[in-house]
Amino acid sequence: MAAEIARRAYDGLKSLLALVGLVSIAALLALPVVREGMGDLSVLAAEAFFEPTTVVAGPIQAQVETPLEREQRAVTEYIAKRYRVSEGAVAGYVASAYRAGEQHSVDPLLILAVMAVESRYNPVAESTVGAKGLMQVMPKYHLDKLLDHGGEPALLEPEVNIQVGAQILREYQRRFRDTETALQVYAGAFEEPSSQYANKVFAERARLEVLRVKAKKQPQSV
Repeated sequence: MAAEIARRAYDGLKSLLALVGLVSIAALLALPVVREGMGDLSVLAAEAFFEPTTVVAGPIQAQVETPLEREQRAVTEYIAKRYRVSEGAVAGYVASAYRAGEQHSVDPLLILAVMAVESRYNPVAESTVGAKGLMQVMPKYHLDKLLDHGGEPALLEPEVNIQVGAQILREYQRRFRDTETALQVYAGAFEEPSSQYANKVFAERARLEVLRVKAKKQPQSV
């Protein structure tokens, strides 16, 4: 009877030892997975306590404004305020005047001054005698200059009107070799003795010239 008890105890001990062994092996196999999971937990913990680093780019360098750009900006602001015209629209007229002036060798400020006297910067202005647009061009006298632009209706397009007006001014300057006379002829007032029209244009140009001089004296800005 004692021997039987001892044998059963021995068998139970072996079973227990075998079970312990299996548990140990399972624990060893699971250890890498646990460590990997712990690693993920540590990352999550770090993200919970620390905000991600934000990389801030350096300041964007603004383009330096050239003297010519300053001049055009000053002229645009002056005209828009004086004649109560949209600054955006005036900026387009000014840019067109400078392009036309360069193309036809005419002072752009003179072109702008003619616009001021002729139409006060109204692009759809039409006179009782048929003059049209910003520079009040008379189409019946300058049809040859309008052929490449689509004819008379194109005169109500600011760019075309300014180009054609500048071309006319340059032709008169070359013909008479005098800007005052050229302006009087442009206005159809060649025989007017006091040159009233030309003097109005010169006065307006003088005001614009002040802005040009100031723009040239200003230091470069960004």
